Amino acid sequence: MALTRYNAWQEMNSLQRQLNRLFDDAITPESWSDFNNLSRVPAAELTEKEDALHLKLEVPGMEAKDLDIQVMADRVAISGERKSETKSEENGKTRSEFRYGKFSRVIPLPVKVQNTNVTAEYKDGILNLTLPKSEAEKNKVVKIDLGEAKNQTA
Repeated sequence: MALTRYNAWQEMNSLQRQLNRLFDDAITPESWSDFNNLSRVPAAELTEKEDALHLKLEVPGMEAKDLDIQVMADRVAISGERKSETKSEENGKTRSEFRYGKFSRVIPLPVKVQNTNVTAEYKDGILNLTLPKSEAEKNKVVKIDLGEAKNQTA
Protein backbone atom coordinates (compact mmCIF):
# COMPACT_ATOMS: atom_id res chain seq x y z
CA MET A 1 0.00 0.00 0.00
CA ALA A 2 1.41 3.37 -1.02
CA LEU A 3 1.18 6.41 1.23
CA THR A 4 -0.10 9.61 -0.31
CA ARG A 5 0.47 13.02 1.15
CA TYR A 6 -2.68 15.04 2.05
CA ASN A 7 -3.04 18.13 -0.09
CA ALA A 8 -5.37 20.75 1.43
CA TRP A 9 -5.30 22.85 -1.75
CA GLN A 10 -6.74 19.96 -3.74
CA GLU A 11 -9.72 19.91 -1.35
CA MET A 12 -10.14 23.69 -1.70
CA ASN A 13 -10.06 23.44 -5.50
CA SER A 14 -12.69 20.71 -5.40
CA LEU A 15 -14.90 22.85 -3.17
CA GLN A 16 -14.43 25.83 -5.50
CA ARG A 17 -15.48 23.76 -8.54
CA GLN A 18 -18.59 22.52 -6.71
CA LEU A 19 -19.59 26.08 -5.73
CA ASN A 20 -19.04 27.30 -9.28
CA ARG A 21 -21.28 24.53 -10.61
CA LEU A 22 -23.95 25.39 -8.05
CA PHE A 23 -24.04 29.05 -9.06
CA ASP A 24 -23.80 28.27 -12.77
CA ASP A 25 -26.86 26.06 -12.48
CA ALA A 26 -28.85 28.39 -10.21
CA ILE A 27 -28.22 31.74 -11.87
CA THR A 28 -29.02 31.50 -15.53
CA PRO A 29 -30.10 34.33 -17.83
CA GLU A 30 -33.70 33.09 -17.47
CA SER A 31 -33.57 33.35 -13.66
CA TRP A 32 -32.13 36.90 -13.63
CA SER A 33 -35.59 38.33 -14.26
CA ASP A 34 -36.91 36.56 -11.14
CA PHE A 35 -33.91 37.75 -9.11
CA ASN A 36 -34.42 41.30 -10.37
CA ASN A 37 -38.11 41.15 -9.34
CA LEU A 38 -37.15 40.97 -5.65
CA SER A 39 -36.06 44.61 -5.71
CA ARG A 40 -39.44 45.67 -7.10
CA VAL A 41 -41.45 44.47 -4.10
CA PRO A 42 -42.47 47.49 -2.03
CA ALA A 43 -41.27 47.59 1.57
CA ALA A 44 -44.06 47.41 4.16
CA GLU A 45 -44.57 48.37 7.79
CA LEU A 46 -47.51 46.97 9.77
CA THR A 47 -48.51 48.43 13.15
CA GLU A 48 -51.27 46.98 15.31
CA LYS A 49 -53.29 49.33 17.53
CA GLU A 50 -56.22 48.53 19.79
CA ASP A 51 -58.91 49.18 17.18
CA ALA A 52 -57.09 49.00 13.83
CA LEU A 53 -54.05 47.93 11.84
CA HIS A 54 -51.96 50.57 10.08
CA LEU A 55 -50.12 49.46 6.97
CA LYS A 56 -47.52 51.62 5.22
CA LEU A 57 -46.04 50.72 1.84
CA GLU A 58 -43.18 52.41 0.03
CA VAL A 59 -44.17 53.00 -3.59
CA PRO A 60 -42.16 56.04 -4.68
CA GLY A 61 -42.39 57.50 -8.14
CA MET A 62 -45.87 56.19 -8.80
CA GLU A 63 -49.25 57.78 -9.15
CA ALA A 64 -52.25 56.59 -7.17
CA LYS A 65 -54.00 55.51 -10.37
CA ASP A 66 -51.17 53.03 -11.07
CA LEU A 67 -51.83 51.09 -7.84
CA ASP A 68 -54.35 48.27 -7.42
CA ILE A 69 -55.18 47.59 -3.77
CA GLN A 70 -57.43 44.74 -2.69
CA VAL A 71 -58.24 44.20 0.98
CA MET A 72 -59.61 40.87 2.16
CA ALA A 73 -60.54 40.04 5.76
CA ASP A 74 -57.16 38.41 6.41
CA ARG A 75 -54.74 39.92 3.85
CA VAL A 76 -53.94 42.88 1.64
CA ALA A 77 -52.89 42.48 -1.98
CA ILE A 78 -51.19 45.35 -3.77
CA SER A 79 -50.00 45.45 -7.34
CA GLY A 80 -48.95 48.12 -9.74
CA GLU A 81 -46.65 49.13 -12.49
CA ARG A 82 -43.88 51.69 -12.42
CA LYS A 83 -43.65 52.94 -15.98
CA SER A 84 -40.37 54.14 -17.41
CA GLU A 85 -40.01 57.58 -18.86
CA THR A 86 -38.49 57.40 -22.29
CA LYS A 87 -36.48 60.36 -23.48
CA SER A 88 -34.50 60.46 -26.65
CA GLU A 89 -31.47 62.66 -26.95
CA GLU A 90 -28.92 62.93 -29.68
CA ASN A 91 -25.50 61.64 -28.66
CA GLY A 92 -26.72 61.18 -25.09
CA LYS A 93 -26.55 58.16 -22.86
CA THR A 94 -28.58 57.39 -19.77
CA ARG A 95 -27.57 55.07 -16.97
CA SER A 96 -30.46 54.28 -14.68
CA GLU A 97 -30.68 52.28 -11.45
CA PHE A 98 -34.41 52.90 -11.16
CA ARG A 99 -36.66 49.84 -11.19
CA TYR A 100 -39.46 49.77 -13.72
CA GLY A 101 -42.11 47.20 -14.39
CA LYS A 102 -44.90 45.36 -12.65
CA PHE A 103 -44.91 44.24 -9.04
CA SER A 104 -47.32 42.55 -6.70
CA ARG A 105 -47.29 41.69 -3.01
CA VAL A 106 -49.69 39.97 -0.62
CA ILE A 107 -49.38 40.87 3.06
CA PRO A 108 -51.05 38.51 5.54
CA LEU A 109 -52.78 40.26 8.44
CA PRO A 110 -52.50 39.01 12.04
CA VAL A 111 -56.22 39.64 12.73
CA LYS A 112 -59.43 39.86 10.71
CA VAL A 113 -60.35 43.35 9.50
CA GLN A 114 -63.47 45.11 8.25
CA ASN A 115 -62.45 45.35 4.63
CA THR A 116 -65.43 47.58 3.79
CA ASN A 117 -64.24 50.38 6.11
CA VAL A 118 -60.62 50.75 4.99
CA THR A 119 -59.23 54.24 4.48
CA ALA A 120 -56.24 55.03 2.29
CA GLU A 121 -53.93 57.98 1.79
CA TYR A 122 -51.09 58.30 -0.71
CA LYS A 123 -48.57 61.05 -0.08
CA ASP A 124 -44.86 61.49 -0.89
CA GLY A 125 -44.52 57.94 -2.22
CA ILE A 126 -45.96 56.33 0.93
CA LEU A 127 -49.29 54.52 0.86
CA ASN A 128 -51.02 54.53 4.27
CA LEU A 129 -53.88 52.11 4.87
CA THR A 130 -55.98 52.12 8.03
CA LEU A 131 -57.61 48.72 8.45
CA PRO A 132 -60.23 48.67 11.24
CA LYS A 133 -60.36 45.40 13.14
CA SER A 134 -63.55 43.37 12.90
CA GLU A 135 -65.85 43.55 15.93
CA ALA A 136 -65.16 39.90 16.76
CA GLU A 137 -61.41 40.66 16.97
CA LYS A 138 -61.90 43.80 19.07
CA ASN A 139 -64.09 42.02 21.58
CA LYS A 140 -62.13 38.79 21.66
CA VAL A 141 -61.60 37.72 25.26
CA VAL A 142 -59.82 34.57 26.21
CA LYS A 143 -60.50 33.23 29.69
CA ILE A 144 -57.69 31.45 31.46
CA ASP A 145 -58.64 29.15 34.31
CA LEU A 146 -55.64 28.73 36.58
CA GLY A 147 -57.35 26.06 38.65
CA GLU A 148 -57.65 23.68 35.69
CA ALA A 149 -54.14 24.40 34.47
CA LYS A 150 -52.72 23.77 37.92
CA ASN A 151 -54.53 20.42 38.22
CA GLN A 152 -53.34 19.30 34.78
CA THR A 153 -49.67 19.92 35.53
CA ALA A 154 -49.72 18.13 38.88
